[in-house]
Amino acid sequence: MSKFQFKQFAVSQDKCAMKIGTDGVLLGAWAPIENRPKSILDIGTGTGIIALMLAQRTNAVQIDALEIDESAFEQATDNFENSPWNERLYCYHAGLDEFIEEPEDEYDLIVSNPPFFSEEFRSTDERRDLARFQEAMPFRELIEAADLLLSENGIFSVIIPFKEEATFLALAKEYELFPIRITRVRGSAATQIVRSLLAFRRYELSVLSADELIIEIGRHEYTSDYIELTKDFYLKM
Repeated sequence: MSKFQFKQFAVSQDKCAMKIGTDGVLLGAWAPIENRPKSILDIGTGTGIIALMLAQRTNAVQIDALEIDESAFEQATDNFENSPWNERLYCYHAGLDEFIEEPEDEYDLIVSNPPFFSEEFRSTDERRDLARFQEAMPFRELIEAADLLLSENGIFSVIIPFKEEATFLALAKEYELFPIRITRVRGSAATQIVRSLLAFRRYELSVLSADELIIEIGRHEYTSDYIELTKDFYLKM
């Protein structure tokens, strides 16, 4: 499917190595916005799906996205321009290291669905590998950038493999970024936890909010929690 229709916007994905998946939708719907962000940065935007979801969810006047792959950058730019929020969305064609060399802005919300599958076999598709492999954007580099670019009351949110959670939390602590919310995701009640949704701030909370999200009861039969999370976006929810 080259175009994915959501309730308030459409996303073309024919030029992107990584298509729209559950991970991006989860992060776009879940990322905490209680600090009412005025500026948002989506690192490694791909199709632009997360930035678009956050444009729908917030009144942020500045929503910047970053994409290193040229085809994906062009696609995200098109998707932004064709959305109801095109005046608030902007995509930079750059790598993270290049973007943070001369940072101009701080952001109230930084989100990323970073590349992973660090230990898996490489495919013959270099662009897909770039989108999927952690070497393209190591966790430390991502956390360092968040520390540099996050406003004083900002929130930094990511979705990562559950098996990487402890490593990511330890790295974030080195940069004095502390978890405020963790949601661990299972495909169904019978399957193992596969993903961790993590949100950080610059100060430590006395009580950390941690919960679980189960996506499906059965094939294409979604749990009430997943429907509640995504109903503003998916057409059939």
